Amino acid sequence: MLEEGVSTPDGTLAMIQLPVYNKDGQEIESLTVDEALLGGTVRYPLLKQAIVMYQANKRVGTSATKGRSMVAGSGRKLFKQKGTGNARVGNIRTGKRVGGGMTFAKAARDFSQRMPQKQRRLARDSAILAKMLNQDVVVVDKLDFSVPRTKDFAGILSNLKIDRSCLVTLAGFDENVYKSARNIRRLAVMPVAQLNAGDICSHRKMLFTKDALLSVLNKDSAGKGDQDPA
Repeated sequence: MLEEGVSTPDGTLAMIQLPVYNKDGQEIESLTVDEALLGGTVRYPLLKQAIVMYQANKRVGTSATKGRSMVAGSGRKLFKQKGTGNARVGNIRTGKRVGGGMTFAKAARDFSQRMPQKQRRLARDSAILAKMLNQDVVVVDKLDFSVPRTKDFAGILSNLKIDRSCLVTLAGFDENVYKSARNIRRLAVMPVAQLNAGDICSHRKMLFTKDALLSVLNKDSAGKGDQDPA
C-alpha cells in the first residue's frame, strides 16, 4: 500500500494496489486504483465539514422548556409594593417562583445543515481514499446468498479477518445480504448509491464487492454523497 502524496517519476500520482479475495479469504486477483479517480488527495477540511453536517442532521432538535410567557398564571402583581411587610414580588409566572417559567427557556430549533452536491461527492471520495491509504478497505469478488444466513456472513468476515466495525458496500440492493448481516454487531450494509462520508468515517473497515468498487471508481450510479434517509 502506498502513502498519500507519493508520485511517480513523471509527476503523476501513485497507484494503490488492492487485493481481491474470495469468500474463503484467498487472494484471487488485484485491482490497481488511481488516486486521481478519488480526487488525488484527502481533503480533510472538507471531510470534517461533511461529517459535522451528517451528525447535525441527525439531531431532532425538539428539546424545549416553557418560559414565563408560556406557563399558566396571571400576569398581575401578587400584592402591592409597600405596606405588607413581605418582600416585593412581581407576578406568579416569574422564573424564581415554583411553577413559574424557566429563565432563558430552550426552544425547539432546526440544526440541519446543507452542502453542495459536488462537495458531498468530494467528501465521500476523500473518505474512501483515506480508508485505502490506511489499509482499511477489503475487496471481495462477490457476496451472494441463496437464503439469508447470519452464520455464513459471519464466517466470511472471519475469513477476511474483519473483526472491527465495518461498512459493507454493494453495487445494488440484495435482500439476502441485508438479512444475513442485520444481526451482526457493528456492521452496516449500504448500496453504492447511498454511500456518504458520514457512514464511511463512522466505521473502521470497509468491505466492497468488486462490482461496487468499480462502480465508485467509474462514477456509475455512485450517488450524490447523500446520507440514507432511514
